[in-house]
Amino acid sequence: MTITGLHHITLVSSDAQRTTDFYTRILGMRLVKLTVNFDAPESYHLYFGNETGSPGSAITFFEWPTASRGYPGIGGTHHLALQVAGDTGLLKWKRRLTDLGLPVTGPLDRHYFKSIYFRDPDGVILEIATQGPGWAVDEDPGMLGQAYRQPPPEMIVRNRDEARIQTETWPEPVPVITPDMALRFGMHHITAIGSDIQRTHAFFGDLLGMRRVKMTSNFDDPTSAHWYWGDQEGRPGSIITYFERDPARERRTRMGAGQTHHFALAIPDEASQLEWREKLVQAGLSVSPVMDRIYFKSIYTRDPDGHIVELATAGPGFMVDEELAHLGTSLKLPPWLEPQREQIEPNLKPLLLASLGQAAD
Repeated sequence: MTITGLHHITLVSSDAQRTTDFYTRILGMRLVKLTVNFDAPESYHLYFGNETGSPGSAITFFEWPTASRGYPGIGGTHHLALQVAGDTGLLKWKRRLTDLGLPVTGPLDRHYFKSIYFRDPDGVILEIATQGPGWAVDEDPGMLGQAYRQPPPEMIVRNRDEARIQTETWPEPVPVITPDMALRFGMHHITAIGSDIQRTHAFFGDLLGMRRVKMTSNFDDPTSAHWYWGDQEGRPGSIITYFERDPARERRTRMGAGQTHHFALAIPDEASQLEWREKLVQAGLSVSPVMDRIYFKSIYTRDPDGHIVELATAGPGFMVDEELAHLGTSLKLPPWLEPQREQIEPNLKPLLLASLGQAAD
């Protein structure tokens, strides 16, 4: 029974077309599945990812056109990070996004990686982070996460030097997403907000068996604990991080446009999923039945602050009902909804499929 990494994150979009254009045309991700929310088929469920939508690369959206704007807080996600190999790709992303009129913060030095921040059209905080230098820059690899590591003071000062940060960008326009920019590696990490970091560790570390790879503080708020959990190597793509915030001063999250509905951790197969379900039930947690999502099987529970956490199987994947070349090009319904297609389709505003799969303008 092992958590193998991140599987996907599901957020709320107020406009499916606008979201599709942003993630495909601006970020160069692929729409790998166009379907509906299986539990509420009057709304779209869009999946974006790398070429195959492999676990850890998928960012998915429920379209809720009438949803009010959500906001982060305790029990919710603060941001998600996508990964690039190194500094060159990061600087190119800054230049591309800035030239497209998007406000960009950074690059900022997070000691274990460098990153930039920006927002999607609904306000989702997105980060692009480098794969290195990694967690071992200040700890022996065998001792990761065993002792508190203070953010280097000089790094905090450096990250507050706005004049310097403004000058750090790629010197030339980047109209096309180059190979060193491509987001094919998927997510780097997901960061959520909790009210008690020890209680959060009891959930992810003790119960789910994830390795704590770093105990540090929020570089932008050194009074706030920031812990990281991942697989045994702590590789990018397996990482969940939490900010600890005081509930007397931090509001709870509000679900809505621009906020996370849930995030999913990857497990190998259906047999291990049943074992996980039994373990969570025995721990006294409320756990859903196994849900058939066609492209994977899922169970759902909540972290100690109420954030929905899913455990999803690695397969069978997005090619069970479409060939690789045609992923995301037509509306796919699960077998139990297919008889209702004539009722479902008129409730969905058609997407302009001509805009899909465009890596760059």
